[in-house]
Amino acid sequence: MEQFLKNRTALVTGGTRGIGRAIAEALLDAGATLAICGRNQAGVDRAVMEMSERSKRTVVGRAADVSSSEDVSRLFEFVDREAGGLDILVNNAGVGVFKPTSELTIEDWRKTIETNLSGVFYCCREALPRFKKREGGYIVNVSSLAGKNAFAGGAAYNASKFGLNGFSEAVMLDHRYDGVRVSYIMPGSVDTEFGAGAAHAAWKIAPQDIADIVLMLLRTPPRTLISRVEVRPSQPPRK
Repeated sequence: MEQFLKNRTALVTGGTRGIGRAIAEALLDAGATLAICGRNQAGVDRAVMEMSERSKRTVVGRAADVSSSEDVSRLFEFVDREAGGLDILVNNAGVGVFKPTSELTIEDWRKTIETNLSGVFYCCREALPRFKKREGGYIVNVSSLAGKNAFAGGAAYNASKFGLNGFSEAVMLDHRYDGVRVSYIMPGSVDTEFGAGAAHAAWKIAPQDIADIVLMLLRTPPRTLISRVEVRPSQPPRK
């Protein structure tokens, strides 16, 4: 693979497995210096070790709960210290709690909103001043088709992703003249363990497909912005 991201540093939240892991590996293969985070330090350490074995590029990681602004601040300080700055932020960390609204607990609601929406704000809030110093940067937010299509049992998740889409567009408008590009990706069913009852199936989108889209966005000339990408399985089961 052409290493077009050589001399660029990327942070992927939730980068230890699933979509985040596929994105992290693709960025690494494209030449980026890589930082990842996950909730569990043992999982982060294992992912860093495995990815370091596939590339000579620098790979670092730290446990962080993106729903905690303090954790996020420490994460970005770690990236500054261990990876030498930041050029690309991929906000991928997310959770899903799927219940009828009447059964959602306050903790369910808070966990979903604070991870999927507030966590992205905390990370962008840290990244934007760093991008300003470097005269540019790229933010890619991993959203969902649930951010435009509500479904039964998805009240908290839908709210977080509808909010993430609006937040992404506002950040783009706020900072487009600072050299910051912002895109959000809205996948449908992806073949990961995310969500209750998720099962592997050949018809689902592969995590690597989302990683390829991230690379496509990053390859786009600076004069051009693909602000939103909707991604669906091409042949889901017939209803």
